[in-house]
Amino acid sequence: MLATLCATMFMAMLDNVIVNNALPRIGQQLHSGVSGLQWVVEGYSLVYAALLLTGGTLGDRYGRRRIFLTGLAVFTAGSAAAALSGSTGTLIAARMVQGLGAALLTPGSLAILRHVFTDEKERARAVGLWSGVSALGLAVGPVLGGPVVDAFGWAAVFWINVPIGAAGLLLAARVLPEFAARTRRLDLPGQALSALGFGALVYALIEGPAQGWTDTRVLALAAVAMLALPAFVLVEARSADPMLDLRFFRDRVLTGAAVSGFMTSFGMFGAAFFLPLLMQDVMGWSPSDAGLAGLPMTAMIVVAAPLSSALTSRHGPRLPLVTGLALCAAGLGALSLHGAHAHYAQYVWVLLAMGLGMGMTFTPVSITVMQRVDPARAGMASATLNTLREIGGVIGVAVLGAVLGSRLTASLTESLDRLGGPSELGRHLSGAGPDSTTALPAPVRDAVHAAFIDALHLALRCGSAALAAAALLVALLLRRSRGVTLSPADDCRGLRSGHSRELGHAEGAARTGRSRK
Repeated sequence: MLATLCATMFMAMLDNVIVNNALPRIGQQLHSGVSGLQWVVEGYSLVYAALLLTGGTLGDRYGRRRIFLTGLAVFTAGSAAAALSGSTGTLIAARMVQGLGAALLTPGSLAILRHVFTDEKERARAVGLWSGVSALGLAVGPVLGGPVVDAFGWAAVFWINVPIGAAGLLLAARVLPEFAARTRRLDLPGQALSALGFGALVYALIEGPAQGWTDTRVLALAAVAMLALPAFVLVEARSADPMLDLRFFRDRVLTGAAVSGFMTSFGMFGAAFFLPLLMQDVMGWSPSDAGLAGLPMTAMIVVAAPLSSALTSRHGPRLPLVTGLALCAAGLGALSLHGAHAHYAQYVWVLLAMGLGMGMTFTPVSITVMQRVDPARAGMASATLNTLREIGGVIGVAVLGAVLGSRLTASLTESLDRLGGPSELGRHLSGAGPDSTTALPAPVRDAVHAAFIDALHLALRCGSAALAAAALLVALLLRRSRGVTLSPADDCRGLRSGHSRELGHAEGAARTGRSRK
């Protein structure tokens, strides 16, 4: 059973990033600019993030095994549709179907582990293995994607999911247990506001650099996001049975774990989107070479996952989480110091640091949340954790993409002015991406590549600064790692247990006094 859950989560996490090394080839064959390629990535992540909470609610209500199997079937069908896509729009739609499937299967996976492994030490080992395999999927994706694209074309990164998904369906139907469903109402207003708010925000961030920040549609969608997201928080705060239980964030340890998951995805997913474009379109690497360059990062994630699990069990989550965030921040900052002519040996240590940082954060976040949340809310807790991770990735790609796109347009326009070219060409080329420069004169092509590297460096430094601030915040939040456990009935079981102990001591003292009398 554990192997089945780990294999399906590996596939879902793999699909988050394996497509990155295929992006340059997709852009060439489907004639997609940077904005279109962002939507190939964001279409999956956005639907995944927007519907994860619903997936957790549906699992609690209709049975986690049933919803898990449904999600796996939908994900497999979406993978086949993506492989058969003949246009960017069709591919984005298929990626959204994949995101729907992943949103249904992910919360049930961790919640089933929470129920099956009742012993705390066994649960920690199981969750550690589950988290390590999930993180490995994120790390192996770029390494596996390059050779697959070189050998079989970009569609193969989606075909690879079909046999894995089919085998997983057959095996999961036989080995996964079912648990009693808990009667819950579907939070339709919350779901609608969540999808609307995050969808509008990401659309505005992706299209802003290409269309201009004063574009009417971009401004309108930004306004929708600013209204819908606060309304979502208000609805969840007042709901009797919310899809996002805001009481989770009254516990500083849970809040620190959530911040860690969100910010790691924010920085690392944002960087992972743009680095293949740099390596393949600017530096001229093949997809295989770009993928193999990530092997050191993969190796460090494999090493760090069990190490962080042991550190969490012995010292609590503060040490591995703060260390992991700091390493990721240092890695992104150091990566921004290297340009197109840097030798691999000069920055391989940066990849090692980033892999170690990612591996140090994934497992402690999962262990912390599952140990501190009552089993009856395991589905919601899992969904909340993974929603924040995915939203972090979505926002990271969108925000760092907006930084890169705006800087790229400004730098390229300035460079073309010096070369005597029309300023409108700068906006056109920045939206088309660095892969569209092969037919341009050499001075213009060099200007595009130089502007792209300059813009990428700024985006990496912004991601580094955000991760460094997150490391400081998490260090403050987790300065006391002993906390409380949430239950469905009250905010935290720990407070209730402490109150019970105080009553017990008082009753014991009273009995002692009576016996002395």
